[in-house]
Amino acid sequence: MTTWFVSRHPGALHWMQQCGPAFDQHVPHLDIARVQAGDRVIGTLPVNLAAQVCARGASYWHLSLNMPANARGQELSAQELLALGATLQQFAVAARKTRPLA
Repeated sequence: MTTWFVSRHPGALHWMQQCGPAFDQHVPHLDIARVQAGDRVIGTLPVNLAAQVCARGASYWHLSLNMPANARGQELSAQELLALGATLQQFAVAARKTRPLA
């Protein structure tokens, strides 16, 4: 089992090193082909990629926080992530086959 941490943000990496669980691989972008059943993926993935992680039998843990509008688009430090209540939440995401929206 591999624990992946996926982020291109230095503040998120520092937060994980200080507050999160240990991880085996830190990557700025996830190559879904490397994810195996039983792996744990931590990050802020788009929902379609999170669904692919879950479909491969891995678990997805989202780095969640209450981001105020004025902080969007800014690099946040580990201390700012702490102040915003950053936490890890597990999500099970599945894509459904549906007709395209008209």
